[in-house]
Amino acid sequence: MRNSKSMKNSIARMMAAASLALIAGGAWAGNPDRAGSAGATQLLINPWARSNGWSLANSATLRGAEGMFGNVAGLAHVRKTELLFTTTRWLEGSGVKINAVGFGQKLGESGVLGITATTLSFGEIPVTTVDQPEGGLGTFSPTQANIGLAYSKAFSNSIFGGLLVRVVSESISNVRTSGVCFDAGIQYVTGPTDNIHFGIALKNVGPAMRFEGDGFAVQGLLLASDDILTLEQRSAEFELPSMMNIGAAYDINISELHRVTVAGNFTSNSFTRDQFILGAEYAFKKMIHVRGGYLYEKNVGDKDLRETVFTGPSAGLSIDFPFGEEKQSAIALDYAYRATNPFSGVHSIGVRLSL
Repeated sequence: MRNSKSMKNSIARMMAAASLALIAGGAWAGNPDRAGSAGATQLLINPWARSNGWSLANSATLRGAEGMFGNVAGLAHVRKTELLFTTTRWLEGSGVKINAVGFGQKLGESGVLGITATTLSFGEIPVTTVDQPEGGLGTFSPTQANIGLAYSKAFSNSIFGGLLVRVVSESISNVRTSGVCFDAGIQYVTGPTDNIHFGIALKNVGPAMRFEGDGFAVQGLLLASDDILTLEQRSAEFELPSMMNIGAAYDINISELHRVTVAGNFTSNSFTRDQFILGAEYAFKKMIHVRGGYLYEKNVGDKDLRETVFTGPSAGLSIDFPFGEEKQSAIALDYAYRATNPFSGVHSIGVRLSL
């Protein structure tokens, strides 16, 4: 008993120290003057339907493979095996599509190994030059992708933590870049029925990246000579869009059939304005989940001064179909919508298999 109590106290101190470090590190965050100077901004896009339904207000209650975006500690809640796939029509009308897959596998009594991959498709874009601005030279297709490997662990019935390493890549036909970043997260559950949730996650921390390739090379003839000289320019380095999520949630268990969860999240961004998110979810029989959220940042309601494409509201619906002897396994369908301006919103549809 003494060893168990000592371990819990040690973990609590570690959480407090980590929280202070994260909050102190976030003091320089939320700087709109740095907007546009970061790269690999694909890392800021949530590819999952369930958490998109309330704009990631649920970072403290994330469960399963979906936690590998908002708070990797949530991966520790995988019961045995979980497989998740989501497709997103990003900014409807822009032609951008996002596909994401996540996998979580229980290892031992308390550890979970997770793998996630996300790809963005931009369609075919005409090739243009200064001499031929109208095109007619063919097309090219940019690619953006990231792959993450995560490990999460339940340290007790109340404390969960996880780490993730993610490889990021972006390219066109003659220019490319790649890099590595890291996520870390902690979740804490308390209350008489484990109905109070807290979470902290630090995301996208890694070394600067740089574009390179033949697209930066220029060829020309030397004066008074037939020799061809190739000059290659160096691109400037860019930082990753690191951020921190601090979330809390409270479950109101009305009865065995009905539950209402209210949640909030504060996002501290390194290169853009900080955001506050509020959301709520209603669950019936743990089978039907209806949720909604609102994202707020400075001037989000002013179309002239707003610095985000999101206008605030979001909504989502999930239907779980349990199966198996104890009905603990399930197949789920998820849908989410986030309002945007310009374009016609973000639509996400996902399928989830939990064993």
